[in-house]
Amino acid sequence: MREATNVGTRKTEQWRRNLAVLWLGTFIAGMGFSEIMPFISLYVDDLGHFTRGQLTMYSGVTYAATFLVIAVVSPLWGKLADRKGRKLMLLRSSLGMAVVIGMMGFVTNVWQLIGLRFLQGFFAGYIPNASALIAAETPKAKSGNALGILTTGYVSGNLIGPVLGGILAQVFSIRWTFILTGIFLIIVFFLSATLVHEHFTPVSKAAQAQAGFWLKQVKNPTLIVVLLVSTMFIQMGNNSITPIISLYVRELMHHTGPITLVAGIIAALPGISTLMAAPKLGEYGDRHGTQRVLIFGYIFAVLMYFPQGFVTSIWLLGLLRFMIGISDGALFPAVQTMLTKNAPQSLTGTVFSWNQSFQALGSMLGAMLGGVVANWFDYSGVFTFTAITLLLNFLLLWWLAPEIRHWRGSSATRSNAND
Repeated sequence: MREATNVGTRKTEQWRRNLAVLWLGTFIAGMGFSEIMPFISLYVDDLGHFTRGQLTMYSGVTYAATFLVIAVVSPLWGKLADRKGRKLMLLRSSLGMAVVIGMMGFVTNVWQLIGLRFLQGFFAGYIPNASALIAAETPKAKSGNALGILTTGYVSGNLIGPVLGGILAQVFSIRWTFILTGIFLIIVFFLSATLVHEHFTPVSKAAQAQAGFWLKQVKNPTLIVVLLVSTMFIQMGNNSITPIISLYVRELMHHTGPITLVAGIIAALPGISTLMAAPKLGEYGDRHGTQRVLIFGYIFAVLMYFPQGFVTSIWLLGLLRFMIGISDGALFPAVQTMLTKNAPQSLTGTVFSWNQSFQALGSMLGAMLGGVVANWFDYSGVFTFTAITLLLNFLLLWWLAPEIRHWRGSSATRSNAND
């Protein structure tokens, strides 16, 4: 009896330690990624002489290139994760991207940058594999709260990264942001290699083949598919904004002042509210129903995106971007939690890799469509496009997934509150 108690205590300590280490890892990764993302369009502008239309389109292609590759290769990495372990995928991703992103600081033309962005997609996957490992190692009753906490790691990094990147770009050059990101990711590699522990039972290739297509192994495949598609729409909405946010800030500032620094601050503002909201929303979802959190996230996002295209003040844009972080803190953890609770643990890597694939597809489509919409209707049209997209996604989810219209508190969660 005492031995069983010790085993349970040890497992509890291990999943909590994993959460702490991977929180730090996703924080550093998020900081590294967000250092460069708001300034991609400005970096492209430095690499050539482009018209406004060309700059918008090249920025969209540069941003989308990584996600095209991620959308294709993520399911393959997911199957390998279920066979070899999620920790191995963390090491592959952090080391590979450290090298590739560091090299971006030395490019001399936009096509070299696009090529490296394609290569970055091949090594991507640290954040989803961290989420998959936490989902697999954490008790189901705690998964919503744990994933919400993990989200704050990435978001906290996103919060600091653009500001740090803006300072580096203002004082030195944008190139330094890429070099520093590579250094940060090497730190993530060593943290993951030495401190993360995984209770992993390998699944043989033959066993995977015998089980058949993974979607046939879940109880409610329709719900899983709808959630994956929703991930794509949510990410498409968010990433239609990212490639043009610094250009929009430059326009609102009339091309004068510390544009990169202000753009970094504006890009970081959603992270503050997400940091505050995600754990509380995750805990609320565990107690009262993740569906409630999901519904709230959609409605709030639509209401906050619409007015962003009509602002004339950089301060008002900052306020609305801050509010958007609350919806981000609701939507992404809620979708991940519902995927976790509706799929067997043996398929965690596969499900999260497909989630990453759809997320990457959304990032790619968002960047491309955002560029097209900005070219046709100016930057303000992108925010209206995003709001309409999320509204249509919510209606689709409401229609095809009746589960989100019915929720109940989890008595299991309450009984395990002290785990």
